[in-house]
Amino acid sequence: MNEQLEKTAVNAIRILSADMVQKANSGHPGLPLGAAPIAYEVWAHQMKHNPENPNWMNRDRFILSAGHGSSMLYSLLHLFGYGDLGIEDLKNFRQLDSLTPGHPEYRHTIGVEATTGPLGAGLGMAVGMALAEKHLAARFNREGYPVFDHYTFVLCGDGCLMEGISSEVMSFAGTNQLDKLIVLYDSNSITIEGSTDIAFTENVGKRFEAFGFQVLSVEDGNDPKAIGRAIEQAKAEKGKPSFIEIKTKIGFGVPEKEGKACAHGEPLGVENVKALRESLDWPLEEAFAVPDAVYEHYHALARQGAGKEYFWKQMFEEYGEKYPELKAKLEAYYDENSPISLLDEEGFWERSGKAEATRSISGKVLNELKDRLPNLIGGSADLGPSNKTVLSGETDFSAMCPQGRNIHYGVRELGMTAIANGILLHGGLRTYAATFFVFVDYMKPMLRLSSLMGLPLISVLTHDSIGVGEDGPTHEPVEQLTMLRALPNMHVFRPADEMETRAAWYSALTSLKTPTCLILSRQNLPVLENTGKDALRGGYILKKEAGEKADLLLLATGSEVSVALDAASILEQEGVSVRVVSMPCQDLFEEQDQDYQEFVLPPSVANRAVIEAGSSMSWGKYVGVNGCYITMDGFGASAPAAQLFEKYGFTAKAAADRIREKLL
Repeated sequence: MNEQLEKTAVNAIRILSADMVQKANSGHPGLPLGAAPIAYEVWAHQMKHNPENPNWMNRDRFILSAGHGSSMLYSLLHLFGYGDLGIEDLKNFRQLDSLTPGHPEYRHTIGVEATTGPLGAGLGMAVGMALAEKHLAARFNREGYPVFDHYTFVLCGDGCLMEGISSEVMSFAGTNQLDKLIVLYDSNSITIEGSTDIAFTENVGKRFEAFGFQVLSVEDGNDPKAIGRAIEQAKAEKGKPSFIEIKTKIGFGVPEKEGKACAHGEPLGVENVKALRESLDWPLEEAFAVPDAVYEHYHALARQGAGKEYFWKQMFEEYGEKYPELKAKLEAYYDENSPISLLDEEGFWERSGKAEATRSISGKVLNELKDRLPNLIGGSADLGPSNKTVLSGETDFSAMCPQGRNIHYGVRELGMTAIANGILLHGGLRTYAATFFVFVDYMKPMLRLSSLMGLPLISVLTHDSIGVGEDGPTHEPVEQLTMLRALPNMHVFRPADEMETRAAWYSALTSLKTPTCLILSRQNLPVLENTGKDALRGGYILKKEAGEKADLLLLATGSEVSVALDAASILEQEGVSVRVVSMPCQDLFEEQDQDYQEFVLPPSVANRAVIEAGSSMSWGKYVGVNGCYITMDGFGASAPAAQLFEKYGFTAKAAADRIREKLL
């Protein structure tokens, strides 16, 4: 191998990255300049990947957890020939509608495996990918046929390791011995405010040893061969994930900025870009110009990757001949549309006729589904029995039993959600994550990424209101419904009974690019009439008005739907014509056409009221300024649930009195 050519190939990443940031007059040049040798060694010699088929099932994954260094990733994708990512795209870095946004975005730029930017998130998603690989390998690999046999590389920086999520997900990875996870630590001891010594003095290596990692170090981050040797050592370790600390210099090659905080997040400046070219002995002065020999070198490396996929395909073809049933099952794992048939299965929509908590109903539905959807796995943040999310008769995922379908996340809600995102990003599996609804606050940053990436993550969130009772206001969600409803591309589904819970699960499983939060009760809810598949439209008429025209529209969700029905009965005895609308999912209702929305909520009916044991803030559009809000706009209290519902006015009599006083 021509060492000079390789050196120039590494510097091409640096030059393109610096030119991108300089032209945009915005970005983060420091990481690409320091970490380019790491990226080159991984992509050129350690990863198996094929730019001609970025979705190859058994490709190695690379996640840039330090997503602010996106210009480095775009340089790699361009040089290796991913899609049509050309020089013009690099020139449009951080510009409107470009393929090169400020931070990497999944589904937006070909070859980007995950949306990263919130520091540490990439570490969690990498763990999820490594988990998925281990699970699928245990289920499908046979001797001589390593169908799933790939590594997950994740590049992180000091900021990623300071964020608390890193401890959650790295502890999980070590506990479960995800030995095909390789963490590459760009260790340059600099953050925005200066030296890491001002806030981060821990022994990171010892910390990762405590997590259960093999810990390796490379003293010279400019030595790709040393980096390669460390990665080979990581690959040789069977039984532990690996953490490689690689000492680098932020802003390498720029004398005025090398090793300084000012290299992190601001353009280098024209003179410093010129100085960079001089210090690297870069042969071309023109911005974005790369020698033909470098392009040829990268294209040759890409052809090697295509060859690796070719040989894998040959092996997989033989596998299919020898194990046709396994191959068919694997193909079914990747069939996103398989849950659609549930809509026509009468058994799925049968009523039990029993008053139950929606969390319990959800648990029954989940266990009905587990055999029909064998690629469905998931778990809870140490609350499986309470969330009713344990798959009965299935083993637990662990280092010793990677084929298990019940995941024990431990008390790690933030990490759990990031890992679940990674499972979905890997492909081949559907997954759910569960906890008490109030603790969705811990999940929120990663749920936001679920929505942004278009991942159909299912969040099972139980104990949904003041119905939690004696645990008191710390455990009683109030504002969380509003928070989740504010997220773009998120379905927030709060069912009122068994049939709406079945609809919620059907909606969640058939969603391909929108995550779903199932908001479920702790307490038993009564059996309701007329609920069912109509709930799939988000909102529907549960009880039609008695007269020709409604005098009042009464909206409700979850446990308050039965309260609304009973309140309507009281008011109708007084001659008021009341329509009751169940709206388990505002988001789905908004996706219906205007004619349907106006059919359910006629604009001519001005008198409107809502009953929901949560914040009033998400109901203004439907109820209006002059509407009646029977909601929770303060914190709850510690007492038995029935007493709390009475105290805060969530009874039929109290609701009827309030509506009469406000509207009638």
